Amino acid sequence: MSAEVRIFGTVISTYTRIVQITCEEAGLSHETIATAAPSPENRHPFGKVPVVEVDGLELYESVSIVQYLDNAHNRGALQPDDPGRRAAMDRWVAIANNYLFPLFEHGLVMPWIMHRFAGMPIDRERIDRALPNISRALAFCDAEIAVDGAWTTGAFDLADVFLYCVLRGVQLTPQGGAGIAQCPQLSAWMAITEQRGSIRATRWESEPQ
Repeated sequence: MSAEVRIFGTVISTYTRIVQITCEEAGLSHETIATAAPSPENRHPFGKVPVVEVDGLELYESVSIVQYLDNAHNRGALQPDDPGRRAAMDRWVAIANNYLFPLFEHGLVMPWIMHRFAGMPIDRERIDRALPNISRALAFCDAEIAVDGAWTTGAFDLADVFLYCVLRGVQLTPQGGAGIAQCPQLSAWMAITEQRGSIRATRWESEPQ
């Protein structure tokens, strides 16, 4: 059977995985077509990934993509109905996208990806410069999740999807893994969330078992 959702994006990608998890949650079959962000085949007007084909539509920008998939195919199950809880979810998605991802990706995750998969020397200066801010960001997340016991409502929603994927990339680096291990509430949430079926079904091939 042909896939209902075609995802064009890099295979080891935070945002490709966010879309894959949302597809799994909605029970949608999906196919990921490996597409590098700077390649001519990438149809995103600003050279980002992923781009998604579904229901005769071509979608880009991950927030827009996952909201469409959840609304059209999952009865909005990943988005709270209560306006206050929805605002909390939206806030955490924005924090993940606007603050956490750029800090983690450029300061820690990408230097390790370039080292492990491209054979480049590890850029320790870059990492060392970023680590104080990364530590503060992880401590902030740990404190916030400790207050509520969850990011928003205690139910799995889009905030969990975005935050797990952003934080998982960090956790797979030596410095990030050590930092998250020092955050008890955050570590506990990661351990619980990684057992969810949609998370397990979308593991990166490079993730340890």
